[in-house]
Amino acid sequence: MAKVQREFTAVYQKHGKWYLAWIEEIPGVNTQGKTLKEAKENLRDALQLILEINRGLGKIEGGYQRSTREPITVSL
Repeated sequence: MAKVQREFTAVYQKHGKWYLAWIEEIPGVNTQGKTLKEAKENLRDALQLILEINRGLGKIEGGYQRSTREPITVSL
């Protein structure tokens, strides 16, 4: 299966000695780092992991034969 690139909005916020980071469009994708660079790297890893896990859930919970998958588009 071909890999698809998607763009998300990363938010970084300095909080004391730490940088907090999260993905605006996907609740639960958040992390932190001691430096902005570390927070960015951690956030990329967290996003990739959650997307892999979410995609794999359909396979674990009965497979794609009993699932309907289709693209969805929204206007914001």
